[in-house]
Amino acid sequence: MSIAPVPSTPLTDALSDDELTTLALAADPAAPIDTDAPPWHFGYGFLANPLPDWYMPMPMAAGRGRGTRLVVLSVVVGLVVICSFGLCVTSGFLQLA
Repeated sequence: MSIAPVPSTPLTDALSDDELTTLALAADPAAPIDTDAPPWHFGYGFLANPLPDWYMPMPMAAGRGRGTRLVVLSVVVGLVVICSFGLCVTSGFLQLA
């Protein structure tokens, strides 16, 4: 599934608070919702992130190198070995479980 980029609206074309308030007060609250209406996209759109970008921005993953994976794997293997000998390092000190 590819997500088409949503063109951003320049700030010069944005509505002011007074214009938005006037439109909101003039709207009919009992009007039915049009089923063919296009969704309002926040930043990347609902397909990529159902929450608006100002609330929770899209996560950005950075590429990790071989060194990071080696360190993480070493820590996990070390903890498994310590636990397999019946020892505990929960408090930060090596002790019998």
